[in-house]
Amino acid sequence: MNDNKYAVTISKSLNKRFKSPLLAKFLKGIDEYKLIQKGDKICVALSGGKDSLLLAALFEEYKLHFNNNIEVVYLTMNSGFTDEFLQNHISNCEKIGINTEVFDSEIYEIANTLDPKSPCFLCARMRRGFLYQKAKDLGCNKLALGHHFDDVIETTLMNIFYSGTFKTMLPKARSKNFEGLELIRPMYLIKEREVLNFIKYHNINFVSKGCEFQNRNDDSKRKEMKTMITELRGVYENIDINIFRSAQNINLDSVLGYFNKEGKISFLDEY
Repeated sequence: MNDNKYAVTISKSLNKRFKSPLLAKFLKGIDEYKLIQKGDKICVALSGGKDSLLLAALFEEYKLHFNNNIEVVYLTMNSGFTDEFLQNHISNCEKIGINTEVFDSEIYEIANTLDPKSPCFLCARMRRGFLYQKAKDLGCNKLALGHHFDDVIETTLMNIFYSGTFKTMLPKARSKNFEGLELIRPMYLIKEREVLNFIKYHNINFVSKGCEFQNRNDDSKRKEMKTMITELRGVYENIDINIFRSAQNINLDSVLGYFNKEGKISFLDEY
């Protein structure tokens, strides 16, 4: 099976077998949160993992059948990937019929030098800045990331449990440091299990770790949230949906306090 036939198979599955859980949710997210407008030039950031690869496949369908008034570029930042990881990633991109620009950085090495005990947090922050800058250099006004529904609810719970705040991951956000650039998350409504089903169905293989630091610095808190949500789903199947909806159904008359642009507001201020 050559690359073109494989890409056609991917396309057909997104319009049939995976239309409801993937393509329809992708389109709904774009429409509901007004993520894309005519004339946008969108940089799709590819990490080498399953989520961003699916994001690229969905954008190919979107351009072909739903909106050809946008421009999409695919970007991979080589932060210090192993050769095996990078070659696997490029091969997967070719399989689904896309070309990605790869640019090198030394972020892994820098983060490990500055914080050898826990470089991953610093690395993630630095990667985001580099991606914004590269997207800006390419003339893009939007940067698309592959965060999905489960990322959203995990982030919500992590903030509650470990930061003592109610804050979620938004479907879009304007960059504070790069004027005219907006981050968007078109897979916001797609559940991770459906991503896994898609990857398994098409027998797409991944190298699990992109760098040596990931082998010793895993996000244990996010793993805890994944495990907890999985267990809660066994008790009540819609628990994940309710966690998600809680961020859009906040009753400000029934909270002790909240923040806005003016600062912290207490319920006592208007009691």
